[in-house]
Amino acid sequence: MNSSIVDHLGRAGRLDRMFVGGEWVLPETQTRASVVDPSTEEPVAEIALGSAGDAAAAVAAARRAFAAWSASPAQSRALLLDRIHALVLERAELFAQAISLEMGAAIDFARRTQVPSAAEHIRVARDNARGYAFVTHRGEMAIVREAIGVCGLITPWNWPLYQITAKVGAALAAGCTVVLKPSELSPLSALLFAEVMQDAGIPPGVFNLVNGSGPEVGAALAQHPEVDMISFTGSTRAGVLVAQAAAPTVKRVAQELGGKSPNLILPDADVARAVPGGVAAGFRNVGQSCSAPTRMIVPRARLHEVEQIAREAASAMVVGDPRSQQTTHGPVANRAQFHRVQEMIGIGIAEGAQLVCGGLGRPEGLSRGFYCRPTIFSAVHSRMQIAQEEIFGPVLALIPYDSVDEAVEIANDTVYGLGAHVQGKDLAAARAVAARIRSGQVHINYPAWNPHAPFGGYKRSGNGREYGIEGLEEYLETKAILGFQDAPAPAAE
Repeated sequence: MNSSIVDHLGRAGRLDRMFVGGEWVLPETQTRASVVDPSTEEPVAEIALGSAGDAAAAVAAARRAFAAWSASPAQSRALLLDRIHALVLERAELFAQAISLEMGAAIDFARRTQVPSAAEHIRVARDNARGYAFVTHRGEMAIVREAIGVCGLITPWNWPLYQITAKVGAALAAGCTVVLKPSELSPLSALLFAEVMQDAGIPPGVFNLVNGSGPEVGAALAQHPEVDMISFTGSTRAGVLVAQAAAPTVKRVAQELGGKSPNLILPDADVARAVPGGVAAGFRNVGQSCSAPTRMIVPRARLHEVEQIAREAASAMVVGDPRSQQTTHGPVANRAQFHRVQEMIGIGIAEGAQLVCGGLGRPEGLSRGFYCRPTIFSAVHSRMQIAQEEIFGPVLALIPYDSVDEAVEIANDTVYGLGAHVQGKDLAAARAVAARIRSGQVHINYPAWNPHAPFGGYKRSGNGREYGIEGLEEYLETKAILGFQDAPAPAAE
């Protein structure tokens, strides 16, 4: 199936083309990049990389389409999103296979989580387009929420389809036109998504896709004067560069950046439930999630008990071939990330953290591929690098505390503020602690994922929000029309 994905994209002329103005067009240069299967370290495809000129052509197409699309009835935009949603679900297996190939997600995880969650973003955008009040009245004043304009959307490699649909769905629902630059490291699902957009009947120029590097295409979008907004998901370092490039044109910049999320285990928590759930959440997507709770903050008196439960939870994970049904965790997504994870595990050992399980190197029996051992450190304190820096891999730090006040202080002792978790039987106490944590989301006792919940960060985790109503509103401007009056009622006969 995986080879057929590449064969399909190749035969259809997708790998060497961009989707601009409703057509698959050749880029202006012949620059190519390899797509590497992280489970084998072997190239499986080559894609064309666009240039600043290609980005400019896509922006021009989006600008031409904007007037008509932004003026279209919200209900017609919802109908298009409904067709997109149906096609994503219809092609779910193709998307799952592509994601597993391009970034190493275990196929079961891709099928159960990566693709269905991505489809949910489109469904929510559709429903929001149908129900949102784009015009409200306040006395004789009208408050109009209208599309901000042409949006440059820059998405990462770790949740390739999920991040695309979160941005594209909300932007289209708002009436914006878009230029998407997906990660060049995981571009296959993006090309499949562009096919969905074409087959759904997207008007020419409303959606455009340009593959390319961040320094070339991403920077070109960020600084382009005809781009009204940039929505970026990625590292804090890259987000700073995007914001700097966008500053001279004073465009809106929405960013979802790094994280070092805490999971605070309160003294009354059921550790038999809280700890395995925390290990699973921290290692979800092989730890390659910006909101992964990679700092488990635990009562010092229960540290040894927590270590034992965490070790058992990690040992139950099956790391291996992502196409195997038995695999729970595949490789990390690329060579650079593999080296980053190995480097940070080495730093943790050198810092004197206690290794509970895992460590350097690949798991036993795996001699190639970007596989990492699920690693848990204990006796970690907040000054250690492994407690402060985002690792983006299967590495969890257990940090002991002596009082709840100290635990909250540890939870907030980070430059990030994207996500957080709190575990405890006393719900009132858990809510009180959640209120003290400085982050964009707080999860109490592992609730179900909610696509309506706004997602975004405090501090260096970014600005703006995605998902739900708040995600839609990021793509809207607010206009006040004073002296606006409702039409008079017809005279009685």
